[in-house]
Amino acid sequence: MRTQVAIIGAGPSGLLLGALLHKAGIDNIIVERQSGDYVLGRIRAGVLEQVTVDLLNEVGVNQRLHKEGLVHGGFELLFAGKRHRIDMHQLTGGKNVVVYGQTEVTRDLMDDRAAKGLTTVYEADNVQVHDFDSANPSVTYTKDGQTHTLQCDFIAGCDGFHGVCRASVPEGSIQEYEKVYPFGWLGVLADVPPVSHELIYANTDRGFALCSMRSPTRSRYYVQVPLTDKVEAWSDERFWADLKDHLDPEARESLVTGPSIEKSIAPLRSFVAEPMRFGRMFLAGDAAHIVPPTGAKGLNLAATDVKYLGDAITEYYAEKSQAGIDHYSQRCLRRIWRAERFSWWFTSLMHQFPETAGFGQKIQEAELDYLIHSESASRALAENYVGLPLNFGE
Repeated sequence: MRTQVAIIGAGPSGLLLGALLHKAGIDNIIVERQSGDYVLGRIRAGVLEQVTVDLLNEVGVNQRLHKEGLVHGGFELLFAGKRHRIDMHQLTGGKNVVVYGQTEVTRDLMDDRAAKGLTTVYEADNVQVHDFDSANPSVTYTKDGQTHTLQCDFIAGCDGFHGVCRASVPEGSIQEYEKVYPFGWLGVLADVPPVSHELIYANTDRGFALCSMRSPTRSRYYVQVPLTDKVEAWSDERFWADLKDHLDPEARESLVTGPSIEKSIAPLRSFVAEPMRFGRMFLAGDAAHIVPPTGAKGLNLAATDVKYLGDAITEYYAEKSQAGIDHYSQRCLRRIWRAERFSWWFTSLMHQFPETAGFGQKIQEAELDYLIHSESASRALAENYVGLPLNFGE
């Protein structure tokens, strides 16, 4: 088989890149080691920046997003027992975010790709990338006991943190930066109405909590837990009781509880791999970077990578120019490090760290108090949260 672009990974970044390339008339095949149902079973983020919404509009995969997505113009910070609203819409000159689950984004892109008859190979075993430092890269995989070779012009590594693409880069050709946090998020998904119509980020002496949602009838809640905790130790009853202890009296009173439909513990880490281009192979999304979920940047950063990469490849075929390809890594990394900085700062501000109990808690509360009473500080938070423009600082 031959295609112009071989995309490894059928998560939202791979599917979105495939949609952008198809719209530009560029042939592509996606190779995914898991089944489609497994990909859809991943419970991930749910806050979309305008750049991500714009890209879904661009490829025409937006009907359900605009029908079911929840437009949010602000969020609340809870500390010292009281809630304070950050009015993103007003502080940023009219920008908002949209709450729409990553699972739903993936489903929409997957259905669109299938409707257009585009090729996605699911349950591909032993996926390997070859000769990406040459003009003739290829991908091999095994499907139903047979080995297949896919010749291509470019390889897009959209296969996540544990994928084969970054792992195939020769040692010494890549630099990795990582910070692992000493806690995780215990998350519960439940078919109960949200405790508030906007997200609540809570800083308490018990640690961090987040009240989020996926729809008016489905809620997503998180509490900070030690990395040593096991999901099995957290019954639904224990979780709801612990969450209530993080909330203010009004939220505690209005919280609706119910049986969980998904429960998991996610460790928090910051990770960046440099560069993101290796000859004719490019890394995008979680294959190149991870951010703590506090700032809701993961999916949105992946969408930005895909936008830059899609434009670069389109420019290569349409204009016979390598300028976009040559600058891909630099453009992505500048934006990635800005998002890493914001996510690190917001995580450091909202969580309880083992070494900073007591004094550290008071410092956090003082910074939060300054933040909500300073319009310039609130604006900086709001601007970063809704997402900086694609060409910011260029």
